[in-house]
Amino acid sequence: MTTIDNLRIKIFADGADRDGMLRLYTKPWISGFTTNPTLMHMAGITDYEKFARSILQDIPDKPLSFEVFSDDFDEMRRQALKIAAWGKNVYVKIPITNTRGESACPLIRKLADSGVKLNITALMTLEQVKAVSEAAASGPSTFVSIFAGRIADTGLDPVPLIARAVEIVAPHPQQEILWASPREVLNIFQADRINCHIITVTHSILAKLTTVGKNLDELSLDTVKMFRNDAVAAGFSL
Repeated sequence: MTTIDNLRIKIFADGADRDGMLRLYTKPWISGFTTNPTLMHMAGITDYEKFARSILQDIPDKPLSFEVFSDDFDEMRRQALKIAAWGKNVYVKIPITNTRGESACPLIRKLADSGVKLNITALMTLEQVKAVSEAAASGPSTFVSIFAGRIADTGLDPVPLIARAVEIVAPHPQQEILWASPREVLNIFQADRINCHIITVTHSILAKLTTVGKNLDELSLDTVKMFRNDAVAAGFSL
C-alpha cells in the first residue's frame, strides 16, 4: 500500500495561517508553500507585504508563492518584480488571464525573460498549459498550476488532463505541473501515480494524512464510536 514516505510527488502546503505554516515547515514531507489573496483575506491579513516578508524570514529555504492582485498587466509586472525581490525562494503567482479574459502569456514571457520564478495559476485546459509552457520556455523554474479540483467539480475527470500536461512540459525540465485545489487525500496519490510534479494541499486536508494506511475495520469502528458519542453528548432520546 502506498504511504506518505514513498511518495515521489512534492507536497506544498496551501494557506495563509502563519502558525499553521510554521508548524508544517518542520515536517520533512512538506516541500514548499503557496497562498493567494483569498486565503490571506480569510486569515485576516491586511498588510500584504508585511505578512510576506515576515513569513519569508521564518521560511527562507523552501519555495513560497505570492500572487499579484492587479487586473492591469503593466501593474501586474510592477508588482511581480517587487514580489520577486523579497527572496530567492519566492515564486510570483500570475493568473492565466485578467478578469476580462485577456491572456497573461505576453506578461509571462516578459517576466520569464527577466529571470522571475513563476507560478502560473488558475489553469483549466491543455490549451492554456501549452501556451504557458511556450511563454515560459526561456525562464527559470516555473510552476504550472492546474486547478484539478475545480475541473472535477464540473463532472470531468482531471487525471487524464494532468497526465497529458506533464508530457507537454517535459521538454522544459525547469517547468513543473502543480495539481491545485485537491478535494481529498486520495488526490495526492492520484497525482503521484501520473508523475505530477507537485500538489498543493490545504492545511485541513493535510491534517487527514494521519489516516493514510489505517485499517478500514478500525476506521469503521472509530466512525461508529463517533456517532454514538455525539448522540450521547447531544442528550438525544426517543
